[in-house]
Amino acid sequence: MREPELPGTLLQAVRYFSNLDVATEFFAQLRWPDGPVWPRCGGRGHYYLAARRLWKCKSCKRQFSAKVGSIFEDSPLGLDKWRPAVWLTANTKNGISSHELARSLGITQKSAWFMLHRILLAMRTGSFAKFDGTAEMDETYIGGEVANMHQSVRDRQQTGAGTSARPPSKEPGTVRRAQFTPRLSEKTHLAANEARWVEPGSTAYTDDSRACYGLSPKFDHSSVRHGSEYVRGQIHTNGIENFWSLLKRGLHGTYVSVDPAHLFRYVDERLFAYNLQDLSDLGRFTILLGNVAGNRLTYTELRSQ
Repeated sequence: MREPELPGTLLQAVRYFSNLDVATEFFAQLRWPDGPVWPRCGGRGHYYLAARRLWKCKSCKRQFSAKVGSIFEDSPLGLDKWRPAVWLTANTKNGISSHELARSLGITQKSAWFMLHRILLAMRTGSFAKFDGTAEMDETYIGGEVANMHQSVRDRQQTGAGTSARPPSKEPGTVRRAQFTPRLSEKTHLAANEARWVEPGSTAYTDDSRACYGLSPKFDHSSVRHGSEYVRGQIHTNGIENFWSLLKRGLHGTYVSVDPAHLFRYVDERLFAYNLQDLSDLGRFTILLGNVAGNRLTYTELRSQ
């Protein structure tokens, strides 16, 4: 019997993964290319219980599913719903809200919200490797204008700045680092992160904001004055500012109201989308699905953040 083609569009993905056996086999092969392994004891010998879509470890006799040890664990929703959810989250241009996800899957908004944050957890990427060469570095402010807030709102508002760095946009590269810092201060601005992000001797391009003052003399630092110019020769921050605009487009147009405690996950989501923008929908979906193992997030943990 001829195996069905891998999906290339959302409609094809919905049809493809509507079969729970197909969805389970696809995830199991992606997660365990050399065969299922029971995470608790590391046993590789197993029996497959086809009627329940479970494996039974020959060593400890425990039963386990493809969901174990992943963001799907303990979820009452089947893989036939999780797969389209992962596809939508990975490939929607400006992100997808929990309300839209709930309508698409026919589940409650509360379930969709929890599902979305578990998927965003799997989108978390990062590298401890420092930039070596030329990097654009910039900060942006996220939150309402403090001057327009009532004092009681101002006191509890956890606005802050995002800090990021990437190679210049004329070269192939990704946004290597981006983080959200509540209540920006001198100890958290861009100059304070330079030593952790960029190798000494590298070239740093910034704008002329106060956050960029004090960059170490160990760097070849050049800046542009946005009051009169945006590009001077090879010096610009257009690439990293494009990343910030995409983040804010999602925050203002899709998610609308984001709790500051969860903002870092939406930054991770934009990093994932930005860095993998040249891949196909199936490519982004496969990479994201490959990151779900080893990540757990309970509802209690999510609500306590």
